[in-house]
Amino acid sequence: MPLALLALAIGAFGIGTTEFAVMGLLPDIAAGFGVSIPLAGYATTVYALGVVIGAPLMTALGTRLTRKQMLMMLMGLFIVGNVLTAVAPVFGIVLLGRIVSSFTHGAFFGIGALVAADVVAPEKRATAISLMFSGLTLANVVGVPVGTMLGQRYDWRVTFFAIAALGVIGLLGVVKLVPAQRAKAAASIGRELAVFRNPQVGLAMLMTVLGFGGVFAAVTYLASMMTEVTGFAPSSVIWLTAVFGLGMVVGNLISGRFTDRAMMPMLYVSLTGLALALAAFTFTAHNKVAATITIALIGAFGFATVPPLQKRVMDQAAAAPTLASAGNIAAFNFGNALAAWLGGIVISAGLGFTAPNWVGALMTVAALGVALIASALERRSTGRGQVPAAGGTAVAADEAVLVAD
Repeated sequence: MPLALLALAIGAFGIGTTEFAVMGLLPDIAAGFGVSIPLAGYATTVYALGVVIGAPLMTALGTRLTRKQMLMMLMGLFIVGNVLTAVAPVFGIVLLGRIVSSFTHGAFFGIGALVAADVVAPEKRATAISLMFSGLTLANVVGVPVGTMLGQRYDWRVTFFAIAALGVIGLLGVVKLVPAQRAKAAASIGRELAVFRNPQVGLAMLMTVLGFGGVFAAVTYLASMMTEVTGFAPSSVIWLTAVFGLGMVVGNLISGRFTDRAMMPMLYVSLTGLALALAAFTFTAHNKVAATITIALIGAFGFATVPPLQKRVMDQAAAAPTLASAGNIAAFNFGNALAAWLGGIVISAGLGFTAPNWVGALMTVAALGVALIASALERRSTGRGQVPAAGGTAVAADEAVLVAD
């Protein structure tokens, strides 16, 4: 494995820990500030919305920097945001700290995915992307459970101080291990924006919003669901988040391998499995063993969608992929925010802590429908004698030959 992938995975581990740590600490944060669980859930929502805004904004602002310099700057901002969250005197400052740290997320993963794809052979790009994202999945096996344990044993603020320390390690990893010669931006902002005229880029991002977003409808309220419905003790949330993380690790690595061979079939399988797992969770949440198994399946199928969704966008925007890649990370988090918000609505409406599972299942089914539509349109374009150009835009086949010549 190239050392650059290790550096990216370290950064992803820190970012993944801060993103998902809230799901295990939500009751503690709510109690600490005297707010309701749905209101505390905004700590997830504003983070996700911050990624949506920050991903294209930070990417655009960094077009004159090398990708390595951007990654270094982003990790520095990540440290500041988590320290701000840890010292927050009121809940509003917690939300502000979450927004600051979230601004690093989309650009880091978007640029990191390009760096990861650049340091390996073309036929191993999806595998390299999945290895970078393995830091995010491992965060749920190690980082989030340890963060939850620190929060429950000491104070939730200790968790965010520890996450800031992870950011320091991630920054050092980028400085030492990411090669600068591999990290230069290749396109102007105008060229980056031009790829969004390709409808397939928009459809791919819509799949991302609806597909992976469905996961967050359930996991945002996982701690409350498991304690109030399933009957687990609050301390059990620690190992339940680890189970979710293990599922993510397995799904991510398997998907990375198969995405390199058959991207769209892998996406169909993962979305179908995720929709079924989320729908089943409404019923299995009432049994401890069944709930544990379902949590692992949601993690596995949920993160199995990530390599094909990210590679789909990068392929369709190949001529100028930096902004599109970061934009797709924003799409992941817009879906997360939408799902968390909708989950809070159905809970506040009195439908119970299992109701968000149906929200997630319906979002995932919609994503599957978009994937099928995108594939059908692509086949129709090919049937009319068109092939995807470097940027993913369909051109006439004879024109493509001239371009190739």
